[in-house]
Amino acid sequence: MILHQALARCRTLVVEGPDGLDRRVLLAELDRHRFTVRPLHGHLHHVDPTRPYRELLSAPGRLAVDGGLVHELVYGPLRHGRSRVTWIQALDFAEAVAERDGALLHLTGGTDDTEAVRAYERALRTLAQHVPVVTVDTGELARTAHDPVRPIRQLGFRASPLTLT
Repeated sequence: MILHQALARCRTLVVEGPDGLDRRVLLAELDRHRFTVRPLHGHLHHVDPTRPYRELLSAPGRLAVDGGLVHELVYGPLRHGRSRVTWIQALDFAEAVAERDGALLHLTGGTDDTEAVRAYERALRTLAQHVPVVTVDTGELARTAHDPVRPIRQLGFRASPLTLT
């Protein structure tokens, strides 16, 4: 599945990727496709880190969640020596997203944190056994979003207006 297919088919999208990647273009595109975009930054619940996600997933309509759970799987061990999210919890979350006709959007692009990039690849490869994962290159997305609209050139189509006298 690629991004435009995910936007058309999915009811739930969870945006995940290393720190430092620009998400603004993607989040604007999700909003344009009538997803309710919910950023979930901040601290995870100390007893049940998946609780805020379960609450979000119970809401009706099209939903896009701006990451957090896989972020903890990646950066917990890198920054604190361990993750507060267990793999069982992460797999349950992935299945809940899939049951809600969803997918994970794996953001890639220009970042210098190769350790985090590799950790995201490993984590999302594992989660892909339970939920579709769509890879989105933020650099490419930003370039295509800023391209000027070019006229379609077909046989018999004029780029300039036709003037009748």
